[in-house]
Amino acid sequence: MKENGEPSERDYRDAKRRGGTERAQDVVDISDEDFWDTDRALGRNKARKHTDTFNDPPSTQESAKGIDAFPADEELIITSVSLLKRPKHRYRISFGIYTLEIHEDVMIKYRMMKGSVFTREELEEIVLADERQRAYIDALTALSRKMRTSYEIGMRLEEKGWSKEIAEDVLKRLREEKLINDAVYAQEWAQQRVRSRGKGKMWVRHELRQKGVEKPLIEEALGMVSEEEELNSAHELALKKWRSSTGELQDRKRKTGAFLMRRGYSGSLVSRVLRNIIEQEGLNSTDDEEWEE
Repeated sequence: MKENGEPSERDYRDAKRRGGTERAQDVVDISDEDFWDTDRALGRNKARKHTDTFNDPPSTQESAKGIDAFPADEELIITSVSLLKRPKHRYRISFGIYTLEIHEDVMIKYRMMKGSVFTREELEEIVLADERQRAYIDALTALSRKMRTSYEIGMRLEEKGWSKEIAEDVLKRLREEKLINDAVYAQEWAQQRVRSRGKGKMWVRHELRQKGVEKPLIEEALGMVSEEEELNSAHELALKKWRSSTGELQDRKRKTGAFLMRRGYSGSLVSRVLRNIIEQEGLNSTDDEEWEE
């Protein structure tokens, strides 16, 4: 420190070196039973408020990561369990120089504590369970934004690089937990698109097919939208289009009818709507043309 109270160049170097050390300490060793002692844990947390650092890593020896590095012909004893700062809820499990990174739920399920003994075959099962858990979390992240179909979730998992087998396991779990339900999704989608978005049943049928919903579920969902609901939706749209159109009667009919057809309404419904509008507007039309599907 300089005499005038300003930090010296040496002070800056020391601060930079301390910061680099703190960033390198990215794990917390929880192997010691004292970690789980409430009183000692409280004391340790108070100390951290002053130091804002983690314990030093248990070893600087280079570790062999990944299940492929593990020996197949010997028992493997857990030597330490360390909490990772990132990603959340993941732990580094050490078997001497060999390490795995496992989700908290999987670690608890398989009771992976210091001193526990596993074979490589058992660890391969654990690694597979961890992959399922990670894929499940990816699916939950997608579902947290909006409802999705089974097909959409499967595609998201494929984009994330998960195998077909893992994706199918995740989808099965989501269905069991009632987090995805294509029948309910199709029903809510159909109701919302017809009532609020001005889409005809033909349009909605195409949308649901693109979303991978099975045909029987689509037809069941569309059957729950009444003819009157679809008619009212089409009539409201057609009236706005009609009043904004110009030209002779036949031109206005053509423009309005084509507009409704593009939005997925059937030809028979379009013809009915146009007759209602012409009658409502007090106009006479000698042309009762029927619109084709």
